[in-house]
Amino acid sequence: MSELAKGLIRDETGKCRCFWCGSDPFYQAYHDNEWGRPVTNDTRLFEKLCLEGFQSGLSWITILRKRENFRAAFAGFEIDRVAAFTEDDVARMLNDTGIVRHGGKIRSAINNAKRAQELIAEKGSLAAYFWNFEPKAHERPQLCDYETLIAMPKTEISTAISKDLKKRGWSFVGPTTVYAFMQAMGLVNDHIEGCHLRNEVEKERQAAKRPV
Repeated sequence: MSELAKGLIRDETGKCRCFWCGSDPFYQAYHDNEWGRPVTNDTRLFEKLCLEGFQSGLSWITILRKRENFRAAFAGFEIDRVAAFTEDDVARMLNDTGIVRHGGKIRSAINNAKRAQELIAEKGSLAAYFWNFEPKAHERPQLCDYETLIAMPKTEISTAISKDLKKRGWSFVGPTTVYAFMQAMGLVNDHIEGCHLRNEVEKERQAAKRPV
């Protein structure tokens, strides 16, 4: 069997995956079925951005394992419902051991839901807003290998999105958080060269209808 490139792991069936999902079947399923695949649904986009904010300072697998609890606590991340949350909801969630009980992040998600309503009113949808920032081919690395990925925790585009969101009143949307969101929602394809899903995800991205 050929030598494995840095940043890849091989499972017992011989499939190669990006290093970060390890050998955990739950994490591998997220890597295989979700990460990098294009998302155009506003509810799912809002959820992903909120959860990336909650992930700050923690491991993503911690958030992923609590995701169903987060969905229950945050009304499925339906933007209008979250925007209507009150301090009673904050208190409820601060007592919810199934989620990350961080008052600042909980209030941030509620604030961001209100800001999302404003953004949707202006742009038509969150999807239209975020997909407008999709990088052109020449703005992406020619080779997506381990070294490239590790050296790129944020980009000029994620910094631009972060700056614009903050100007609009969003919080917990720093450039690194935004880039992780871009990777997760398929705005970029950062599956490492050699990952058995890189080409499949790219074909799915190319075939996806961009919102306007």
